[in-house]
Amino acid sequence: MLTGFQNIGRIPELKKRIVQTLVLLAVYRIGTHIPTPGINTEALSAFFKAAKGTLLGLFDMFSGGAMSQLSVFALGIMPYISASIILQLLTVVIPTLERLSKEGEAGRRKITQYTRYGTVVLSTIQGFFISVGLEGMTGPGGEMVVLTPGWSFRIITVITLTAGTAFIMWLGEQITERGIGNGISLIIFAGIVAGIPNAIQNTIRLVSSGEMSLFVMLLLLVMMVTVVAFIIFMERGQRRIMVQYAKRVVGRRVYGGQNTHIPLKINTSGVIPPIFASSIIMFPATVANFVPVDWVQSVANALHPGAWLYSILYVAFIMFFCYFYTAIVFNPVDVADNMKKYGGFIPGIRPGRPTAEYIDKVLSRITLGGAIYVSLVCVLPTVMVQQFNVPFYFGGTALLIVIGVAMDTLGQIEAHMLSRHYEGFLKKGRIRGRR
Repeated sequence: MLTGFQNIGRIPELKKRIVQTLVLLAVYRIGTHIPTPGINTEALSAFFKAAKGTLLGLFDMFSGGAMSQLSVFALGIMPYISASIILQLLTVVIPTLERLSKEGEAGRRKITQYTRYGTVVLSTIQGFFISVGLEGMTGPGGEMVVLTPGWSFRIITVITLTAGTAFIMWLGEQITERGIGNGISLIIFAGIVAGIPNAIQNTIRLVSSGEMSLFVMLLLLVMMVTVVAFIIFMERGQRRIMVQYAKRVVGRRVYGGQNTHIPLKINTSGVIPPIFASSIIMFPATVANFVPVDWVQSVANALHPGAWLYSILYVAFIMFFCYFYTAIVFNPVDVADNMKKYGGFIPGIRPGRPTAEYIDKVLSRITLGGAIYVSLVCVLPTVMVQQFNVPFYFGGTALLIVIGVAMDTLGQIEAHMLSRHYEGFLKKGRIRGRR
């Protein structure tokens, strides 16, 4: 593995991409510490300390701690993800968007433009309700969170938060285009990883003060290692469908005749379902937390982690997005047509439509297993918070995102090295990302 890291420096293009990725992520982390004007940051931080274990705490984790300081990046990348979900769902329903999605690069650029507009709209709505809610919020000592309430504060806050989200969106696109890995996923990854040292320190403090026993901490450590191993095992799991290609004689040469396979991942969608599910739940719940109305607060309480409504919605959205995203990235009909075109067939299955139906049937079965696995891993934080009072960072959602994004990024780095005939990270086997 050390040889693999040394080989990175020998490839100028790869080295440049990694440096650009790290610089852009550093810019993001600097922005999380720039506060929005007119905020009493100490009173707000005290409020968020009391909100640990709630949905606000989970939102703060995804924003890399920016929400608890109400920095310029407080909304994080979630409005962009919400807008992407809405556009993808509308693509299935609206024929115009469906035609755009099939027009190649030009169509995708147009849909990306619509997604940006949607991000600005959602950020404006969310920023307005947050600014209104902050005006009536006080710290533990009764001090006001907002120093000068009024429309001037609301307008400045909405503009600041919306501009911050738009800038993060731009950073993510730049990382994807000029860096290495998926930019949006890496921004969420950076936010989670940045809070892990503080979470470890808090856990040690709980053990030192006697609030958490040493046995519970060791149990937590064993559970973390077990969950990490389980996630890696499942993320690399595949169902291989054997494919044979008939021999073809072209002139004096014989083509085909070899056996191969179609690798279907158990979790084809990777970390997308928990991110999308969290984004869908967080948007209305975050707005509800800052609206001082009794029935709205009741809705917000029902959507806190650990509440039965939150758990049901979270699992339902994860199951839905596992199937939805898999259907987007993998089309059994196209695979069956390509196999038929080049003389390939699955033993015992007729080419064409029967092959597509067989692949779809197998894919549906393994996607169900993958969706159940992702749901179980992501519900784990709720159990930990309720039983052991541990930070969200040690839960399944954070671990799944961190491990999934890390495997995906390392897989892309290794692909760059192998394409230039350099040894990868592992001498035996290869790192396989979620794609």
